[in-house]
Amino acid sequence: QVQLVESGGGLVQAGGSLRLSCAASGSMLSGNTMGWYRQAPGKQRELVARITSTYKTNYADSVKGRFTISRDNRKNTVYLQMNSLKPEDTAVYYCFAEVGPKGVWGQGTQVTVSS
Repeated sequence: QVQLVESGGGLVQAGGSLRLSCAASGSMLSGNTMGWYRQAPGKQRELVARITSTYKTNYADSVKGRFTISRDNRKNTVYLQMNSLKPEDTAVYYCFAEVGPKGVWGQGTQVTVSS
């Protein structure tokens, strides 16, 4: 059974940076697409970035040029480097693995950007 554990969230001032990590266990996910989603209070969960097994990436328009998704298959880990953070980036960030019929979600990590 695949499990995902996110880390790296926290409180940062606007313009700052954070790096989120998502460590997978239970199965090697080098052949699976992985993604980061976020959910702000009162809003729907939205895709932030995703990376395929061939390292193709795509991003939400709101984070293009500021966020970078990457993966280290040796460590079975996916990262989200977030630069030039804005208050509107405040949300709970979730890791997602396209595994099985419904995928697998992590528990989420809070990112708060103060103005």
